[in-house]
Amino acid sequence: MIDPTIDRTVGEAGAPVLVAGRFRRNKLMTVGAALALLIVVVAVLSPFIVRSAPEAAHPTQTLMAPSGAHWFGTDQLGRDVFSRVVAGARVSPVVALLVLFLACTVGIPLGVAAGYFGGRIDEIIMRITDIFLAFPALLLALAIAAVLPPTIGSVTFAVSVTWWPWYTRLIRGQAASVSGRPYVEGARAAGVSHTRILLRHVLPNSLTPLIVQVSLDVSAVILTVSALSFLGLGAQDPTPEWGLMVSQGQEYFQTQWWLVTFPGIAILLTAVAFNLLGDGLRDVLDPRRTVVH
Repeated sequence: MIDPTIDRTVGEAGAPVLVAGRFRRNKLMTVGAALALLIVVVAVLSPFIVRSAPEAAHPTQTLMAPSGAHWFGTDQLGRDVFSRVVAGARVSPVVALLVLFLACTVGIPLGVAAGYFGGRIDEIIMRITDIFLAFPALLLALAIAAVLPPTIGSVTFAVSVTWWPWYTRLIRGQAASVSGRPYVEGARAAGVSHTRILLRHVLPNSLTPLIVQVSLDVSAVILTVSALSFLGLGAQDPTPEWGLMVSQGQEYFQTQWWLVTFPGIAILLTAVAFNLLGDGLRDVLDPRRTVVH
């Protein structure tokens, strides 16, 4: 049941306690947070975890099955797959976070400006946004990446271009709603500058849905980046990028299954971790949800 008398604004003393209680009760979010933390720890400690240099080729040890010496086997150049999968934790997730940072850097200011000022500014920003949203994100990213050199930087830029419009539209709706509230109208009447109103009132009260959406989008961006690398438009050998590893191992899949399986599992676990974390954050931060007794 939803109790309409419950006011759970950020300033209330009971809100942090309620949020903390929901976090403890949300088992799936706990699992997602634990997996995400594990991925971060692996990425940070990867230089100490790898069993050999990820780029080091050993021609006499090619396509060896998983064993005590090579936990995930070796690839067609004799490189240790375990070391490359571990090192990949510093590539794919980091690229995803960079994409989301760039998308937020562009999308948030545009969305806040459109929602707060309205009128012609809103029309111009949203029509440009609609042009980008008219194309499927993966197809647009593919088209942009195809005309750029096949590098990590190119795929980061290509995916960022396709992602910022979603945040602009999301923040625009929130900012428009907040801008019509009495305390914002009062600040305008008191002569408070637009910049101060935006930074102190509109932006902070518009970020909760964005936080949830960004956490959900981490997995989607990782899958998109991996897809572009799989197609040869992203990371290039010898970069230990998971999508590239899957692409390189596909022709050996029927006989040397480990080349595709382990980097594929890494992509899957990362996607699941951030999806669970995002779903949990949505449940915790959604003001329309309350505890059912």
